Amino acid sequence: MVKRKKVCVIGAGVSGLASAHAFNSRGHEVTVLERSHDLGGVWEPSRSYPGIKTQSPKDLYRYVGKAMPADYPEWPSGRQVYEYLRDYAADNGLMPLIRFSHKVTAMERRPDGGWRLAVEAEDGTAQAMEFDFVVVASGTFSDKNEVTHPGRDAFEAAGGKVMHSCEYTDASIVRGRKVVVLGFSKSATDVAVNAVREGASEVSIVYLEPVWRIPYKFGGLVNFKRILYCRASESMFPGWSMTALGRIGHALAKPLIWANWRGLEALLTAQFGLKKLGMRPEKPIEDTISCGLPIATEGFFDFLKQGRIKAYQGTFDHYEGKSVVLTGGQTLDADVVVQAVGWKLGIPFLPEEVRARLIDGDGQYRLYRLIVNPEVPDLGFVGFNSSFATVLTSNMAAEWLVRYVDGQLANQPSPERMRQWIDAHLTWRRTRRPAAKVYGGLCSAPYHFRHLDELIKDMGASKTSRANPLAEVFTPPNADAFGKYLETVPSYQVG
Repeated sequence: MVKRKKVCVIGAGVSGLASAHAFNSRGHEVTVLERSHDLGGVWEPSRSYPGIKTQSPKDLYRYVGKAMPADYPEWPSGRQVYEYLRDYAADNGLMPLIRFSHKVTAMERRPDGGWRLAVEAEDGTAQAMEFDFVVVASGTFSDKNEVTHPGRDAFEAAGGKVMHSCEYTDASIVRGRKVVVLGFSKSATDVAVNAVREGASEVSIVYLEPVWRIPYKFGGLVNFKRILYCRASESMFPGWSMTALGRIGHALAKPLIWANWRGLEALLTAQFGLKKLGMRPEKPIEDTISCGLPIATEGFFDFLKQGRIKAYQGTFDHYEGKSVVLTGGQTLDADVVVQAVGWKLGIPFLPEEVRARLIDGDGQYRLYRLIVNPEVPDLGFVGFNSSFATVLTSNMAAEWLVRYVDGQLANQPSPERMRQWIDAHLTWRRTRRPAAKVYGGLCSAPYHFRHLDELIKDMGASKTSRANPLAEVFTPPNADAFGKYLETVPSYQVG
C-alpha cells in the first residue's frame, strides 16, 4: 500500500491545476498555494492585456478528458481560457484545495524529508507549513522581467507611464496617446496592434532583431498545426538519445529537410512581405523553432505596411524628458511605454544550495524528463516542460510525477540512470540543438511526441499510439488519444 502524503502545489495556473488533480485523484492530501487572488496564472483577467488569445488552437490547449466548449473559436480569448480553467477546477473538486493570496517566500528541507515552507498571506501574516512533497507549478510566466533605463524617473515625473505588458489591462490608457512598445515577442506585437485599434495617436515598436513568425493559417488557408505540430515535422529535428540508425537516417534526409525549411521561409517571406519591410531574419527558421517561436499577431504586418505601426531596430538607451532615445540615435516622443520583455524563469523561494543542484552555471536546469532531480528529493516541477501544447504536456507531466513519487512508474528510474539521462540531455542541448537551451532548457517543443512518448511509456501504458498510422504521423497531439493511453496505465490508490 502506497502511503498517503501531504502535498503542496505552488501555483494555481494551468500546471498547478493539473498537478492538484493528479495527486488528489490518487488520494493524497493536497494544498494549492496561489499568491494571486484568483486562479489561472497568466490567464487570470487582472494579468491579461486586451485582445490576448492563445497561440495554440483550442484542441491543443486542453486537458485530457475535458475539451474546450464547442462554441469557442479556434484560438480562444484569454477570458475564455480563464473560464475553461475555472470549470476544470470546479469539475474536479479543486477549488476547496486552493488557498488564494498565499505567497511562498522560502522553503527549508526537513531533516527527516519533506519541506517546511514560509508562507505570507494577503494581510502580511506569516506562517510555517509542512509537506511531504512539493510540486513547483509556478511556470515560466510567474515573475515579470523588468528593465530600467536612465531618465525613467524624470519621464514618469513628467507624466509618462512605464509598464510591463502584463500590466496593460486597460486599453483606455493608450487612447489619443503616443505609445512605444519595447520588445518583439507575441505580447509585444499584440499590444502594438491593440494600441492602434484602441485609438493611440502614434504607435512604435522597438526590437533587437527580426524573428520568424508563424501565421495562424499558411497562405490564409492551412492551419499551422497541420504543418508544424505533427510527428512528420518533428522527425526533421535531431532529437536527443538518437540511435545510430536514426542518426544515419537523419543525415541521409538532410537535403530534403533543408529544402523543406527554405521553402517555408520563402512562403513566410512572401506572405508577410518581409523583404520589403526589411524584416527577413538571417537565422534559418529550423534553428529558431522552440517555445520562443511566436505566432504572427493578426494585423501587425498590415499596420507596418500602412505606417500605423513604426518599427525601429535597436533598444532603449535612455529617457529624455517625455521622449525615449534609442541606441541608434532616434528620439521617439512617448506618453506610454510598454515593456514586453518577457518573464524570469526563477525559483527564488528555494534555498541557494538547492538551486545550485538544480541549475548549472549557464542557466540550464538539471531535470530528468524535465520534471525531477535525483539530488533534490521530495520536489518536482510541472509546467516547466512547456511546449506548443502546454496544457497537455503539463497534464501528462503531473500524471507521471505522482506515479514517480509513489514508486508506481513501470519504468521507475534509479538515481544513477536519472543522472546519466540528464547529462546526455544537457550535452544534446549545448551541442546538437542549441535552440533547446531557451527557458533553461526546459522547453519540450518542437519535440512534443518524443517527450510525451517517454512519459506515457514510463507510466506503463499498454496502448501508446493511435490505430491509424497516417493520423499518428500527420496530425497534431490529440488529448483524447492520450486520455485513452492513460486508461491503460495500471491504476492504484494511496492508503
